[in-house]
Amino acid sequence: MSGPQCCENPPTLDPNSGKGTVEEFGGLKSYLTGSLDSKSAILLVSDIFGFAAPNLRKLADKIADVGYFVVVPEFMHDDPYDPDNAERPLMVWLQQDHGWEKGVEEAKPIVEAIKSKGFTTIGAAGFCWGAKVVVELAKEGYIQAAVLCHPSFVTVDDIKDVKAPMAVLGAEIDNFSPPDTVRQFEGALTVDGYVKIFPGVAHGWTVRYEVDDVEAVKIAEEAHQNMLDWFAKYAK
Repeated sequence: MSGPQCCENPPTLDPNSGKGTVEEFGGLKSYLTGSLDSKSAILLVSDIFGFAAPNLRKLADKIADVGYFVVVPEFMHDDPYDPDNAERPLMVWLQQDHGWEKGVEEAKPIVEAIKSKGFTTIGAAGFCWGAKVVVELAKEGYIQAAVLCHPSFVTVDDIKDVKAPMAVLGAEIDNFSPPDTVRQFEGALTVDGYVKIFPGVAHGWTVRYEVDDVEAVKIAEEAHQNMLDWFAKYAK
């Protein structure tokens, strides 16, 4: 269920990017942005390239700018996937120490740490690998709103058990969650939710776009606004 499309167009990681700070939070090094005086918090769960992707941090700052406290944990433990490392192909890298199951267990203390700061409403968005983590949190009642962007590993049966309102933003060109599968997600939801298929884009487009590609930026920002609208409705 994972392959080349998951690895295409890897970001140039920059641990110093963004307007926020990097601190230990809930047991993991995390990028934090926004005010602790905000009413609600948002957890962003990265793809296989981790929390130092500049486009991901830019999105975190955008979410913070509209009034949220945002946490982007480093679930990859400073070992993001490296497509140039032939000795660790993706499935080997995942199986060694980067399975989504571990991500779910590490996310739970993050959520508890957010609650300890006084936030009672928590939304979460997951990208590719991170979408599966967010689905599991939504199934177990840890979050109040969820957004999945070009999810990997997520099944229709997963979606049936989701307890939080969920938006799924899918790509027309996606080997992991093709449009037909994503449309099945919509039918399987038992809570408020919606599915949107973005034409002409491929898996990863919301965070792995080229910043000098005007059209790519435009369609990524459309997805970002859909995310913000969903959180405004359910995570305020």
